[in-house]
Amino acid sequence: MRRIFLHRSFFLTLVAGLGLWHAAGQAQTAPFPNKPIRIIVPATPGGSSDVFARAIAVRLQEALKQPVLVEYKAGAGTNIGGDFVAKSAPDGHTLLINGIIMASNPSLNTNMAFSPTKDLVAVVEVAEIPNVFTAHPSLQVNSMKELADLAKKEPNKLNYGTPGAGSSGHLSGELLGLKTGAKLTHIPYQGNAQATADHIGGTLQVGIVNLPVAVPFVKSGKLKPLAVTSRKRSPLLPDVPTVAEALGLPDYELSGWFGIFAPARTPVEIVARLNDEINRLMKDPSFVEIIKNAGGEISGGSAAQLDAKLKKDTERLTELVKLSGMANK
Repeated sequence: MRRIFLHRSFFLTLVAGLGLWHAAGQAQTAPFPNKPIRIIVPATPGGSSDVFARAIAVRLQEALKQPVLVEYKAGAGTNIGGDFVAKSAPDGHTLLINGIIMASNPSLNTNMAFSPTKDLVAVVEVAEIPNVFTAHPSLQVNSMKELADLAKKEPNKLNYGTPGAGSSGHLSGELLGLKTGAKLTHIPYQGNAQATADHIGGTLQVGIVNLPVAVPFVKSGKLKPLAVTSRKRSPLLPDVPTVAEALGLPDYELSGWFGIFAPARTPVEIVARLNDEINRLMKDPSFVEIIKNAGGEISGGSAAQLDAKLKKDTERLTELVKLSGMANK
């Protein structure tokens, strides 16, 4: 009887174990998505990444039938948010929206806790967006040439703020210095909104601001537009020249861009699903209008295209950082 009891106990234990194993297997293979999705904005609210993330979230949750939440994890030049996503579960439920700053951060921060090109996987590019050089009304500068001449005559007297070292605004300022010898003092902030508030208040004489943040203040006369950093003029400010036009620098161009990324090792089928859904929502006229009003141009495309863009910009901006001495400033 004792032997039979032991065998029966072993059998029951085995059955229970198989049941748990089967349940775990079902949980692991549950179709994506199976819980709320988070889009991490690695900056403070009010900037371009915030505008884009919220526009995507509203439409993506309709397509995926799951809540899509926007969360803010600002600091360290977007590295806090980037590191958070890089260390999240690679299941497609935690995403990052970030941009060109990821291409310059590795050369500016040798002790980064993660590698953008190794610890994140590209999903889809959302938009390209230029910056605009602006001046506070109290500054006696009314053109890009006057700004460059003053910054050469009185180096580092004028200051400007950006969301952080290596941001597209900072890179635009450093590229200007490299091309013309104009020297401006860079002051890093945690977001475009904070930097713009100080610019409007006159604490910062100069701005190199994402168009969606700057345009309302330009139109209200609180800031003077001098030049946009893109290769061509922006339809939002058609009368404002490019830096290349204003200064006769045909090779000056530095537009920002934003894309969606996921943790490395996220299954390729999940990346493909997200890429398909976001590309689809980019055809929604209301979404296109939001991006356009924010000063951006819809991008879209494959995950491979965004991956190639990040790697290419990492290479060219590493050279800019080296030549400009940004890492030592």
